[in-house]
Parts: sequence; structure tokens; C-alpha cells
Amino acid sequence: MALFRIERRTPLSADEAWRRLTVWEHHAAQAPLTRITVTTPPPTATGTVLVARTGIGRVGFADPMEVVAWDPPVAGGAGHCRLEKRGGVVLGWAEIGVRPAPGGALVVWTEDLRLRGLPRAFDKVIERAGRLVFGRAVTRLLGSPPGR
Repeated sequence: MALFRIERRTPLSADEAWRRLTVWEHHAAQAPLTRITVTTPPPTATGTVLVARTGIGRVGFADPMEVVAWDPPVAGGAGHCRLEKRGGVVLGWAEIGVRPAPGGALVVWTEDLRLRGLPRAFDKVIERAGRLVFGRAVTRLLGSPPGR
């Protein structure tokens, strides 16, 4: 299991940080050659399914995920979301947490990332790569201007 945790402090409110991190389609701009489609009707809730498709043309793979916990911030409070990865290649889960903090909010992204068929000996490499890629994505999503 390649388990990693990313923490970011932001001057955004917990509500705004949550909004920016849970517009799923915006995550695609942070992952090369990837597009994300939400396959269930809005709004996001427990049971929402999204698919990240990475590749060029017919060469690639799909990373389907399901929202299994959805507790958005209420009245400036904390929020929590859990996604289960259910693909043929990418497995594991991700949790997004936001909470108010002095001067804004604290975001915590925790992920267990596994690639089917890859031996456990590669877990440290996947962990480091995941921390780098997802850390950059979280930073960029939080820095996005409103409405983007």
C-alpha cells in the first residue's frame, strides 16, 4: 500500500477550499493526458461516480471512482469526502478533509494508491510520486480563481 498524506494551509474559507477541490472535472487540468467525466447526475453526493480516463486515443486506461462519504462543510465548519477507486489498473481510496484554521482553512488529502499487478516493492516509489503529483494538484486547485 502506498499511503501518503498532503496538508495545505490556505487563506480560503473551508467552504471555498472544499468547492475548489470537489469540482471533479477541474482535476483533469492537473493530470497530463487525463479527462474526468462525472457519470451520475449532479450534485455530488454519496454514490456519485466519476471516471478519470488517461491516455491518447484508444491507448490508455480508466480510473473509475465512487464517492462513498460526502459531508460538505456546513456554516463554516469542517468537510470530509472519501472516494473509492474501483478500476482495473488503479485501486485504493482518497480522502479529502477541510476545516477552518486561523487565517483560512487546513486541507488534508490522504490517499492509498495501488496499481494492479505492481509488486509491493514499488510502494515507496508510488508513495513519493503520489505525494508529488497530488500535492501539486492540491496546491494548484486551491490557487485557482473563483469560478475556474
